[in-house]
Order: sequence, then C-alpha cells, then structure tokens
Amino acid sequence: MLRQRLTEDMKSALRAGEKDRLGVIRLMIAAMKSADMEPGTKGEIDDAGIIAVLTRMVKQRRDSIDQYNAGGRPELAAKEAAEITVIEEYLPKMLDEATTRGLIGKLISETGAAGPKDMGKVMGALKTRHAGEVDMGKASALVKEMLAQ
Repeated sequence: MLRQRLTEDMKSALRAGEKDRLGVIRLMIAAMKSADMEPGTKGEIDDAGIIAVLTRMVKQRRDSIDQYNAGGRPELAAKEAAEITVIEEYLPKMLDEATTRGLIGKLISETGAAGPKDMGKVMGALKTRHAGEVDMGKASALVKEMLAQ
C-alpha cells in the first residue's frame, strides 16, 4: 500500500513539476528498493519494513542538520529539514509521551518485567507492536525509568 502511494505520488510530483518533492520521493523509493535486495529479505519488504527505512532516513537527516548547524551551513540544514517534512508525510504519527508511558506500563505488566534486566523484553514487545508509532530512543529512556521504580 505504501509502496503504491509512493509511486503514485512520484508521478503526481513529476506532472506538477515539483522538483524538490520529486527528488525526495525518488530517494525514498531507491532506499526501499535497496532494502528489498538486502540479504535475508524475501522479495519486497512490507509496509512495516518501508516505515523502518523511512524512519532511518529521517534520523540520518536530523543528524545531518545538527552537523550542518554546527558547521555554520544553515542553508544545507534547511534543505535537510525540507526533506524530513516530505518523508514524514509517509510515516505514521508519533505517539505523545503520555500515551507512550501508558503503552510501556501495559507492556511491563504483560511481559512480567520486574527490573532493569528485563528491559529487552519490554523494548522487544514495543518494537513488535508499535514500530513507527513510538520514538524508540525516547521510549528506551522511559522504559529504563519505569523499570527502575
């Protein structure tokens, strides 16, 4: 479904003459096709795999923005930010901190996690059920905090 949406949006951007948007969509499609060919992948990746690829692309661009700002290149940082805006159109909306805490609390109960040593169980369940909806970096800190109590 997401694969088809990207292809259709690429055609629309091409017809509308939206060069910047077209370039970003083409980058997303190329990254998706690259992931299709990775060892261990059986054919085309599913929507969850595409979301993982797009999430990685956003993270790379955020890292680039930090580096460009530190290097005094705000114009390049702005270009990366514009790319993030396009990529995020295809990602599910991230859950807020309160909702994430609720999910983590529920998963801690379900997995029977008792302390910091059980963090892997909770993070594994979170990734399986809510990939793309939760910022895993922030979630990791929340899980650690909630298991330490």
